[in-house]
Amino acid sequence: MAIQKPSHTFTKIHLKALRTNNFKILFALSFTVFINTFSFAQDIPKPTDSIKPAVKDSVVVQAKDLIKDGAPPEKAQDSTTTDSIKPKKELLEHIVRYSATDYTSFNQKKQKLYLYNDAEIDYGDINIKSGSIVIDYSTNTVYAKGILDSVGTYSQAPVFTQGQNIVEPDSIVFNTQTEKALIYNSKTEQSGGTVIAQVTKKENDSVYFIHRGKYTTAENLDDPEYYILLRKAKIVPGKKIVTGLANLFIYEVPTPIGVPFAFFPQSEKQTSGVLIPTFGEQNDRGYFLQNGGYYFAINDYVDLAVLGDYYTNGSYGLRLENTYAKRYRFRGNVGFRYENLITSERGFPDYGKSTVYNLRWSHSQDSKANPSSRFSASVNLGSSTYYRQSINQINTGAFLNNTLSSSVSYSKTFEGEPSVNYSVTATHSQNTNTEQINMTLPTFQGNVSRIFPFAPKNGSKKGIIQNINFQYSVRGENRIQTTDSLFFKKEMFDDAKTGFQHSIPISTNFKLFKHFSLSTSASFNEVWTFKTIDKFYDNLTDEVITETVNGFDAFRTYNFSTSLGTTVYGMFNFKKDDKANPKIHAIRHVIRPSISYNINPAFDKYYETAEVINADGLTAADIEIIQNENNLEYSRFDGGLFGTPGKNFSSSMGISIANNFEAKVRDKDSTATEPKKVVLLNNLNFSTSYNFAGDSLQWSPVRMSGGTQLFDNKLSVNFGATLDPYALDNNNRRINKFNINNGGSLFRLTSANMTMSYSLSGGGKNDGSENRGQGRAIQENLRSGGRDDDLFGVSEDFSRQNEDADNKKDEEPSAFYNYKIPWDLRLAYAVNYSNNTRQNEISSHSLMFSGNVELSPKWSVGASSGYDLKNKGFTYTQLRFERDLLSWRMNFSWVPFSTRASWNFFIGIKSNILKDLKYEKRRQPDQRL
Repeated sequence: MAIQKPSHTFTKIHLKALRTNNFKILFALSFTVFINTFSFAQDIPKPTDSIKPAVKDSVVVQAKDLIKDGAPPEKAQDSTTTDSIKPKKELLEHIVRYSATDYTSFNQKKQKLYLYNDAEIDYGDINIKSGSIVIDYSTNTVYAKGILDSVGTYSQAPVFTQGQNIVEPDSIVFNTQTEKALIYNSKTEQSGGTVIAQVTKKENDSVYFIHRGKYTTAENLDDPEYYILLRKAKIVPGKKIVTGLANLFIYEVPTPIGVPFAFFPQSEKQTSGVLIPTFGEQNDRGYFLQNGGYYFAINDYVDLAVLGDYYTNGSYGLRLENTYAKRYRFRGNVGFRYENLITSERGFPDYGKSTVYNLRWSHSQDSKANPSSRFSASVNLGSSTYYRQSINQINTGAFLNNTLSSSVSYSKTFEGEPSVNYSVTATHSQNTNTEQINMTLPTFQGNVSRIFPFAPKNGSKKGIIQNINFQYSVRGENRIQTTDSLFFKKEMFDDAKTGFQHSIPISTNFKLFKHFSLSTSASFNEVWTFKTIDKFYDNLTDEVITETVNGFDAFRTYNFSTSLGTTVYGMFNFKKDDKANPKIHAIRHVIRPSISYNINPAFDKYYETAEVINADGLTAADIEIIQNENNLEYSRFDGGLFGTPGKNFSSSMGISIANNFEAKVRDKDSTATEPKKVVLLNNLNFSTSYNFAGDSLQWSPVRMSGGTQLFDNKLSVNFGATLDPYALDNNNRRINKFNINNGGSLFRLTSANMTMSYSLSGGGKNDGSENRGQGRAIQENLRSGGRDDDLFGVSEDFSRQNEDADNKKDEEPSAFYNYKIPWDLRLAYAVNYSNNTRQNEISSHSLMFSGNVELSPKWSVGASSGYDLKNKGFTYTQLRFERDLLSWRMNFSWVPFSTRASWNFFIGIKSNILKDLKYEKRRQPDQRL
């Protein structure tokens, strides 16, 4: 965790001329020009031409076709039987169905049909709704327009529908014979965008031509905040929009952002296409292109995004993001990230080169897919320094992660009596600070459900005999311990440990004296291992040598335990019959004491002694060498996967007391008839043990733990402490003497800890229950193994967050000003105290906080930070600003200090169809020397 004092910070500015490879700069610029010139956001597959039938020319006739062998000559037909004059085409090809509210009038002389008020006409697949419709049968023309009401308001504008295309113009002229139309002041939705045009020419049912049209994704079409002016364009509904010169207008103000020609793909299905990269500059890596690549829409179930980063100093990165899903079966995603990072320039003292990678996989199975088997995966592994060294803004929220973990499991259940189930699991745990990796490849677990051999066929089980039960379980592991540098190398598997553990527990329970519950159990365990050790003394090196012996071996152990427990209820009533309704009615105290006894025999037959012979030929016994200090007595199963059989006889008693406190208080609601129940302490537990077989230090330290929730469960408090009854000597080692007999208190506090988390919110309808605009960023934190909140910051990949914007609908604006400002705040406090060896110190003491405030319906700010109260410095800090610009979205993120100090500005369109129309700028501060 990076710590920096807010004061006394001095920065030395060192200017260093960095050599940038000109070829790499030229390559980046060429790649940029290529994307802007020849690529587009989506790729529509070209329809293949159908095979046309071969038609022979009637003029070319071969001789062998005139007279066929054995065929009679063809009889000549009378020309009068076939009329050479084609029949006249019907006036209308389809039946015309029409209706109107006020009147329907037909003028026989002018061959016109008049419909007025809520007029509607159906002709084939064409439907027109309008205030006024005139059908001219002489010219096969339909005129449709709105009507003026009594106050002069234009209403009931036409709605033209043909198939799936809907056009809403001011008026329309449509020819029923050619199916051509002139549409005035139309608004047409095309795959998430809207085309607004003054005059539109409908060529046929699939082609439209417009002049000076406006293409926008704004919601307010009467006054769009932005649009792209299409001076001449061709529209093929559901397929594409092709235009000539086009440029961007913001609130009717033209901007220099434009293209000489453009292609807007229109498709209701998922399509492949280029992902436009982000441009920027970093002080130690030069100019860069980041998060650019190609999206492959493989099919309806699988997709793939290939993204890359490139820096002009030679650094580069690669990302593969895959999502797959099948309804009612499963869904998941796979991601692989690789970065080759170069710092500074070759020849400088701060030059460095590193390679980091990360692999993530998440898979979940639908519960309806198979009730008897289940497969799931959650994988997050890679370089320990990946999140600390990665320079991609998508990993900002995972910068403080110190643990990577993975789990892939499959389980199967065989129904029956008894039922049998097994599971196979592969796990991975990685500490990014120590770079230590623990893996199980795999873990096998199988068990048979509990069997009650003496239980009655009907009714409940009673007594000690009927409750006797046993089960069988087996566990096998292949455990690997390695480091980051040996990950997935041959040396990683050299020290792997493999073994099996079989367990058969037998237990029963029954009531004793009506108020006590007595349970007793015995367990038999057998451990199989494939590696043991052997120790012997080497005279040359004068040390004990340990060798690994490969081969099957096993040991068997057994133990016995019993426990007795009960539940005691205490009630303290404060409400009196002769008094008014008090604030506290009663307090209930629930005590659950328990006492247990465990006995483990000594299995010293599995232990041996390695004799040490000195130069005089004397053994360890002759020269009185203390075996424990020289580690001469050992078991061949030492260091085994499932432990070592106990050498010493053990007989111990465990004591524990669990407490729970609840209260009934007067409800603030005066209409409530019953008092309100409030939890004072969720739990307050004490536990210790006494070893009867021990010769000293027989009492174990008392462990105390507790927790509660306050302020309507908004404040969660958990605490714990360890109390040692024994004293310390002058060397701070425990001695067999009670602390109270050594001049101290009854117990010696050796450690204590307390954690608190507080979450509150207010204002608005949501009351801050959701992280506004951070849904995708929080999910990215979780997939990276981070927190489910923003206490450590969130991802800064703002272009990906825009994909969720279309699903969020703005609330209806109120006519009155809402003085309640939506906000949310999260606090996390942790303190740890250590006093094992009289150090009497606070080992860690920190406060973390994060919050978001909506200053207005369109402005929101947020911050994540913390303060180390022990080392007196701020922790990793991130400040966030967001502005909702209706169809656009603007974000600014700032990390003011630490090694990740940076800022990131983004502005872009929310809609997915134009999400590549964006501007993003990021910069890091000068290096501090």
